[in-house]
Amino acid sequence: MSAERLPHEKGFHVSWDQIHRDARALAWRLDGKGPGEGGAWKAVVGITRGGLVPAMIVSRELDIRVVDTISVKSYHSGGGAQDQRREAQVVKAPQAELMGDGSGILIVDDLVDSGRTLELIRSLYPKAHCATVYAKPHGKPQVDTYVTEVSQDTWIFFPWDMALQYVQPFRGND
Repeated sequence: MSAERLPHEKGFHVSWDQIHRDARALAWRLDGKGPGEGGAWKAVVGITRGGLVPAMIVSRELDIRVVDTISVKSYHSGGGAQDQRREAQVVKAPQAELMGDGSGILIVDDLVDSGRTLELIRSLYPKAHCATVYAKPHGKPQVDTYVTEVSQDTWIFFPWDMALQYVQPFRGND
């Protein structure tokens, strides 16, 4: 085994039970923290696709009935090897009359990695509250509330990205 691992070898595997528990923990941290009467939130906006499951759980736990989505896609910019930047673009926006400047809106995602998606969303809705279940150091400044921090080089495997199958042991072959 080499000292250097591939990105998928430093993995954090998240089960359905774990994402449910962690999304509920996120809801507990957000409970009563909204700007509305009694700390209420006006709406939850899930970032597609990974934010849909946590957004649903948070909206259920906090009894928020208005739920919408935003979809952001990142594109490689046209530069050479030196330009590995990704341009983020909204491909599906939430209802404009709901969003305004983001006041009272809770934006939920599963993970913040580089922070580019949330940076774009914050530029559009500067008063929104951004919450993620997991946060990596580069993206953490874009998040108002999160549950668990993981290292930048950790690859998170979410249950919707996995299938049950046999895995070889780390050492040995039996």
